[in-house]
Amino acid sequence: MTTKIVIIDDHQLFREGVKRILEFEKSFHVVAEGDDGRDAIELVEKYRPDVVIMDINMPNMNGVEATKKLLEKFPDTQVIILSIHDDETYVQHALQTGASGYLLKEMDADTLVEAVKVVAEGGAYLHPKVTHNLVKEYRRLAAEETSATGGYTQKMEVRRPLHLLTRRECEVLQLLADGKSNRAIGEALFISEKTVKNHVSNILQKMNVNDRTQAVVVAIKNGWVEVK
Repeated sequence: MTTKIVIIDDHQLFREGVKRILEFEKSFHVVAEGDDGRDAIELVEKYRPDVVIMDINMPNMNGVEATKKLLEKFPDTQVIILSIHDDETYVQHALQTGASGYLLKEMDADTLVEAVKVVAEGGAYLHPKVTHNLVKEYRRLAAEETSATGGYTQKMEVRRPLHLLTRRECEVLQLLADGKSNRAIGEALFISEKTVKNHVSNILQKMNVNDRTQAVVVAIKNGWVEVK
């Protein structure tokens, strides 16, 4: 099955780089490109793509505003926001408007391809660094709530889920929480990226979650990983 993609970014060289990476995948087909949010809405209406990859900062109409308008008219379209900002405020704003993914422009090719595959299948995908920042914010807010209710905050004891995952999978889960990409995890554990992907797939299946972001959030709530 072919995934039809529209790329929206006002920097042509960056757009061409993204297109070149995507077209290495036989199941991907870039059907159109545009410069701003207005182009996005027109191109989606014309080509009805499965996924729109859209820059957040553009002239005329930015990516967040375009996402909101686009999904009001075409709710089945999946949107991945591209950004240079890893601040949780930007991420939450993008997700609240209906985006299914949020990638930093420092992403590597594997992360881009993985994100499109996950989002095209109805999942959600956040850049690993963004996931880590959101988790840290979650812990900070939880600590503030504890303090406000008269409780006290102490360092959470990490209990590895060895009843559910293998020791290697626990190591991979911790590195996911640390914001590591598949490549970085492979380098840290001296294993191939393919092996990392297999471990991640097994983790998602065993934890009964759809994507790595959900896996990290569940792990944090259960005290299975340390937030550094």
